[in-house]
Amino acid sequence: MNKDFQTVDEYIQSFPKKTQVHLKAIRKIIKSTAPEAVEQIAYKMPAYKYNKKPLVYFAGYEKHIGLYATPSGHAKFKKELSKYKQGKGSVQFPIDEPMPIELIKQIVEFRLSES
Repeated sequence: MNKDFQTVDEYIQSFPKKTQVHLKAIRKIIKSTAPEAVEQIAYKMPAYKYNKKPLVYFAGYEKHIGLYATPSGHAKFKKELSKYKQGKGSVQFPIDEPMPIELIKQIVEFRLSES
């Protein structure tokens, strides 16, 4: 996706409804777990900062939702994330599977504790 979005709402609305459901769920988890985090668009995706430092990012794709919690967030939950495709500092949650809501919440809580 090459479009420059101004808001997270605009970003989410650019996806098919099925993808929007997952993106909204992740956004809700982040905002309820880290209400003081600043929401913005960075690297062309929703980004959240806490104490002026990156907390988490997420992005929609055709077949998955990417969550970026820096390498430390993924390393801490290595076992729990092992069933998902991963890259350095990223994990892919398939769109055709339920989002691991509680796990995402735990990752955000851990990242908050690091800040």
